Amino acid sequence: MSGTTPADVVCLGESMVTFLPSRPGRLADVPSFDRGIGGAESNVACALAAAGHRTAWVSRVGADGFGDHLVEAVAAYGVDTSFVRRDPSRPTGIYFRTATDRDTDVHEVAYYRAGSAASAMSPSTVPCDGLPTGRILHLSGITAALSADCLALLHELTAPRVGRPLISFDVNYRPGLWRGESPAVLLEPARRADVVFVGEDEAEAAWGVVGAAAIREALPEPGVVVVKRGADGVTVFSHEPGLRASNASGADEVTHVPALRVDVVAPVGAGDAFAAGFLSATLRGLPVRDRARHGHLMAAAVLTVPGDLTAPPAREHADRLAALDDDAWGRLRLGPGWTGDDTEVRTP
Repeated sequence: MSGTTPADVVCLGESMVTFLPSRPGRLADVPSFDRGIGGAESNVACALAAAGHRTAWVSRVGADGFGDHLVEAVAAYGVDTSFVRRDPSRPTGIYFRTATDRDTDVHEVAYYRAGSAASAMSPSTVPCDGLPTGRILHLSGITAALSADCLALLHELTAPRVGRPLISFDVNYRPGLWRGESPAVLLEPARRADVVFVGEDEAEAAWGVVGAAAIREALPEPGVVVVKRGADGVTVFSHEPGLRASNASGADEVTHVPALRVDVVAPVGAGDAFAAGFLSATLRGLPVRDRARHGHLMAAAVLTVPGDLTAPPAREHADRLAALDDDAWGRLRLGPGWTGDDTEVRTP
């Protein structure tokens, strides 16, 4: 990506080397781990790049082997990593996790990211005028939890300014990261964003806000608020100017899109993939229902493979599925291999 060619989406945030267990069980019992990469924002950048969009990832990593691996692995997806800075005095973050779902009681994550290179991101080390240009800037609440400097950077990036790109913000509340500052601070950047992704469970845990309608009341400013409701799908509140799904009064259009039935292989990475699918469809100017359906389809692609990242379905394939009528959409069941062959899509 050249300096004169803007990105479709710029993603800013920490990515880490992740160690994935060779088998299920407690971290204390797992004998070996496979190396991978993990980071909410870089996951979105990689997924969008694999879907054919121009993307850039902005971050800081250590001047170490793990930093080399991260930059090379993200770049291999076609992401522009030229805005990733190396820190000679701070390490690249790493973490270990169990194979179980993050939402279960037996899931364990051991982070080794305190004092990481990315935690030193700040308005001075990542100035707004030094960012690559892009149509969308994608951020997440994970950045706010890394350090006071990172929180200050998030506030600066989401502040109103001339020429600001569309801001996409995934709340991504991770309780294990919040040790000092209250997660209530995530309300401000969320209210400054244009597109917000937030789970009902996250909103209740972080802000004490219960239910999709109450979440919208707490976030009245964004043009689009996507409330993720687990197996019940998503509810999207939208009042974007000129959006086809909006009504003439300018009040919210409320769109509920059911989740797909998926034969899950590994329950990780779905949230980032959903955001990537939704933003991909947003870039293409699709209506809200189809944006959410593309989010579900991208999430299903990840859920049916072992890792956090995978090749998305071909655009034509995804467009055909997203255009199904409500009854046919409700009968879809997706299993491993569905992204590469229509015969893997079942409608029992």
